[in-house]
This record gives sequence, structure tokens and C-alpha cells, in this order.
Amino acid sequence: MRILVTGADGQVGWELRRSLGSLGQVTALDREAFDLTQPDRMRQVVRDLRPAVLVNAAAYTAVDRAESEPRLALDINGVAPGVMAEEMTRLGGLMVHYSTDYVFDGAGQRPWTEDDTPNPLGVYGRSKLAGEQAVATAGATHVVIRTSWVYGRRGSNFVRTVIRLALERDELRIVADQTGVPTWCRDLADWTAMIVARLSPSTAASPDERGIFHLVSAGTTTWHGLAEAVVRLAPELAHRRHVVVVPIGTEDYPLPAKRPAWSVLGCHRAERVFGIRPAHWEQALTRCLERG
Repeated sequence: MRILVTGADGQVGWELRRSLGSLGQVTALDREAFDLTQPDRMRQVVRDLRPAVLVNAAAYTAVDRAESEPRLALDINGVAPGVMAEEMTRLGGLMVHYSTDYVFDGAGQRPWTEDDTPNPLGVYGRSKLAGEQAVATAGATHVVIRTSWVYGRRGSNFVRTVIRLALERDELRIVADQTGVPTWCRDLADWTAMIVARLSPSTAASPDERGIFHLVSAGTTTWHGLAEAVVRLAPELAHRRHVVVVPIGTEDYPLPAKRPAWSVLGCHRAERVFGIRPAHWEQALTRCLERG
């Protein structure tokens, strides 16, 4: 089975190479080889490789910068996934695409389900929602995985930022009024491999096995709670246990893009359909920090 992975150098893309390796021949392309701002070039690459599965882990993820670059964010997150899905429709293959908790406005008190109506607060969320819709419209057998607060030992993410700052400072001021679920990129890649294995070939996918699925770790926390856990659990911070993590409000840390206050995604559909039962976020964080 030929599997094409985009965003090869990103957190999830890097892990997908390992997770999908046992399922077939994986071709992982970085931004230079697969530029999401060049639709014609993208089409040609897919047609040349003729993958049975395309996993799109490439995205525009600069949430705040997106407010001043809406066209670029939409091209990468909204238009490009539709182009890929159209090509996979032509090939009769499976398209897997990642989306985000930021498609919701955060005005809730229970976990968001796949049937809840999206209402993104900013450009980034709107661009990701456009990508979901483009993939669905293209007609390919597809799975859109919404996830949240992705971290790992590579790339730019909150966990690595906390470690860096805790090595430099004795006090960290972290937002405590936004609630969500941290998700280790390696777990996300492994869950993706489980879904790909289940749905390959794509003709085997039933209607219930297609569409949008939420996949995050179990449990909930705030950015402040996650930062406290990182300071407590990271091996390289063992000599920095005196670092104090101070809770602050969103209004105390103004940013260009609005963040949803409640970003908890419910994973019951993925559990029911694919048998995926995520571990608690703190268990996953511990494994990440210990194993790298």
C-alpha cells in the first residue's frame, strides 16, 4: 500500500512516518516538495505517486499571524485539503485530514461532539473549518480528525516552550481560564495508523467509518495546569522544582487571535467506531517527557 504523508517535518508528520511504516510504503514530503500554496504542483505530485492513502499533516498553524494573513491561511488550510481530496477521489483512495478544536467558539460546558455546530472565533479556525468542508465536498472516502493542544519533543509547541522558559526563569505566568485537552503527537499518529489499517482499502469503509472524528487524550486541564505538570514531570527540570507557575486570566495575556475558553472534544464516536480509547493526558505527557 502506498501512503503519502504531507507535512513531513512537523510534529505529527514526523511521527506518522513511524506509525504508518508497518502498513505500507510511506512517502513523506516536506513543504519544499509539497507546497500547499501551489495547487497544480500538488495535483501533479499526487498523480505521479498514486497513493492509496493520503494523510495531510501539513497546515498553517500560526494562530495569531493568521489574523494578518487570512488569504495565506485559507489557501493552506482551506483550499489545499480540497485539492488533495479531489485527487484522492479520482484515485479511489482514502484521505485523512487533521482539524482543530478552534472550529468551536468555546461557549460550552460539555465536551464538543462531531454533531455540534462550529462557530470559529478567528481566521485560523475559519480556515480549518473551510478545509473540513472542502474535503467532505470532494467526495473521497475521508476521515477528518479534530484534535487539540498538540505537543511533542519536536517542533514549536507549548510543552517545549514551557521547558525552555522554566530553564531561564523562576516564575511563569500562564493562562488558567482556557480549558482543553493536551494531545501527544505520537499518540495522534498511532491512532491515525489504527484508522488507516481499519479502512484500507478505502472501499471497505462503511458510512459510519467516514467523516469527522474527535481524537484527544482523556481528561481536561488548563494551559496553567499543563505548565505545572511539565515543570513537575520534565526530567531536564528536575533541578528547577522551585519554578512557580502563576495563574493569570486571558485578559492578562492579550493576543491578536481570540481563543476558545472551552476546547474539550468528546471522543465517543472514535471509541465506538474504531475502538480507540485514549489514555489520560498526564499519562501521555509523562511518556512523552520520559521517552522523547
